[in-house]
Amino acid sequence: MKLLIPTMILASLAANARNSLSVPYPMAPSDATVDEYFGTKVADPYRPLENDTAAATEQWVEAENALTRAYLLQIPFRDQLIQRLTELNNYKKNGLPFYEYDGKWYKFENDGLQNQSILYRMDKIGDTPQVFLDPNALSDDGTVALTGLNMSRSGKYTAYTISRSGSDWTEIYLMDTATGKLLPDHIEWAKFTDASWNGDDGFYYSAYDRPEAGKEFSNANEYHKVYYHKVGTPQSEDVVAYENHNEPLFFHGAYMSEDGTALFIMEMGQGNGSALKVKDLRKPGNDWQVIESSQDYQVNPIDVINGTIYLSTTIDAPKGRVIAIPLDKAANRKAWKELVPEQDGVLAGVQLSADKMILTYEIDASQHAFVHNLKGKRIREIELPTYGEISISSDKHIPDVFYSFSSFTYPSTQYQYDMAKGQSTLFKQSEINNFVSEDYITEQVFYTSADGTKIPMFITYKKGLERNGKNPVYLYGYGGFNITLTPYFSANRALWLENGGIYAQANLRGGNEYGEEWHQQGIKQNKLNVFNDFIAAAEYMIQEGWTTKELMTIVGGSNGGLLVGACVNMRPDLFKVAIPQVGVMDMMRYHLFTIGWNWASDYGTSADSPEMAKYLLDYSPIHNIRNDGTPYPAIMITTADHDDRVVPAHSFKYAATLQASDTGNAPKIIRIDSKAGHGAGKPMAKVIEEYADIYSFIYFNLGINPY
Repeated sequence: MKLLIPTMILASLAANARNSLSVPYPMAPSDATVDEYFGTKVADPYRPLENDTAAATEQWVEAENALTRAYLLQIPFRDQLIQRLTELNNYKKNGLPFYEYDGKWYKFENDGLQNQSILYRMDKIGDTPQVFLDPNALSDDGTVALTGLNMSRSGKYTAYTISRSGSDWTEIYLMDTATGKLLPDHIEWAKFTDASWNGDDGFYYSAYDRPEAGKEFSNANEYHKVYYHKVGTPQSEDVVAYENHNEPLFFHGAYMSEDGTALFIMEMGQGNGSALKVKDLRKPGNDWQVIESSQDYQVNPIDVINGTIYLSTTIDAPKGRVIAIPLDKAANRKAWKELVPEQDGVLAGVQLSADKMILTYEIDASQHAFVHNLKGKRIREIELPTYGEISISSDKHIPDVFYSFSSFTYPSTQYQYDMAKGQSTLFKQSEINNFVSEDYITEQVFYTSADGTKIPMFITYKKGLERNGKNPVYLYGYGGFNITLTPYFSANRALWLENGGIYAQANLRGGNEYGEEWHQQGIKQNKLNVFNDFIAAAEYMIQEGWTTKELMTIVGGSNGGLLVGACVNMRPDLFKVAIPQVGVMDMMRYHLFTIGWNWASDYGTSADSPEMAKYLLDYSPIHNIRNDGTPYPAIMITTADHDDRVVPAHSFKYAATLQASDTGNAPKIIRIDSKAGHGAGKPMAKVIEEYADIYSFIYFNLGINPY
């Protein structure tokens, strides 16, 4: 890496991209809106930006993107970053083979730079795969993503779900499995759903009423219903199979047991888990049995076998356990039988394989897998290479097991697992262009947060790197919604590592690294713990001699975007660059858009109480930007026009407030992607371009030329 010398390039950027000295930021549409929360008045001058289809907003977006383009395109090494990111991503990506109801094997595969992975079919493992479904053919630009696949129990029909431009809205299509012929059936305005089949007759799915035209990606979603679709009929004839008129803010999901004897309904959206009820279908007229009425616990049906429900839950076990319940006594707690009690690790998943169960646990934020019999007895652990995460493909009808393992510098590698012998055999291995995994090392440390809590963090870097305070650090965090950040591979991250950068991933409170207690320590009026944990991670990297404030970059997405925005306001002196991605930036109004109300279990809302409103206002990123000349880091905000999870208004209002405030000379720009959403299903071409822009911005503002 070479230090950049301020020359004519800097002068050009200052003139064309505004370093607070020349070209002004675009003027955002504003008004005199003031809201009142329990007697406290709060100005919201950029309220007009919440209307993302208004002409004034569209003009502002166009002007902001033009400014950002001008800034990024003049960075001298951006083209080289694109070239290297393209090379790094141009490797064959093999999905795990999985067995389906038609008796054939399927797998996703990407030759390297295809925008979307293609689904292939094989008669048996080892056969030449044939294309079954190619999502790249569903759009000209790769912005239609295949998000789910559900085959009827006989294998006759396949329902598949798609998302357009990264939206959470789901469409369901139906095809003849044997021929691949598309059938007329088409479902629109579904959301957070798959297709749960009832034999070959039809399937259950979840959807909302058709939204108001022009407000599809911003208006609040209410009254999520479960519908039943009969094959060969139009959506207009679908019947409501389940709804709750009293709870407009619940999600509802249906799951039919494989043997067709039980229909489960899950209710979510207003708690940390899900309520669960089941109907025994073996006798017509049976009523619903309530397994759990609250949404305070994780309650996940695994399957029904010979009249017994297998279930994983955090009820009476904050880290999770596996229980068995007679189907006809599901509501009777005395009939519950514990198969696998709570362990030291956090139970992350349970899968069936012939007459065995494979349980995945998270131990100190790294995944481990164990084989159990159906009575719950542990047989053995599946040995994994190092810190990492595992994905398992198994089926209760066959003994074949495949799993993939990956870690920070360990590309996804597939193994075939012999259940009888307990042996893993290499099946497929990814090869990254000019990247040698053995050249890097990952270590796990435990640092101390502000209140004395020990926080785990993974640090990955090139072997031989010295603790000389001269290493750029990319610090990443999330800290919320029971989500554990496990070690995972990213070809895009490889660019940072090979250029001498350190990648640090902090496992903050609010996640699920140590179960529900860890989660509770980072929610509602404990949320400041999360920000303090992240700040302490940056301070640790400096105190231990890895880096300095002048080489510290922080990055986070969604709830992690909130994390970045809040920490910048709290400690603007600690970071040189900040990248808040698709962040929740307005804590006073987040619950009023799309499914934002679903986050209230973690955040609380400004309508809850005077105390909760004040707590939110005191850390809300938009409302706490300093305007007194305090130097802020260079900030590039990222969002997308089809993000209906965290609506772009959050980032729009945050950018407008930053740009109107006196926070020093470092650039404050916003990158607004088009035909993209919250991140899922983004085509490869857009992923490469986005990372090229992010790294360009980071390196340039750290004063580093990576080439």
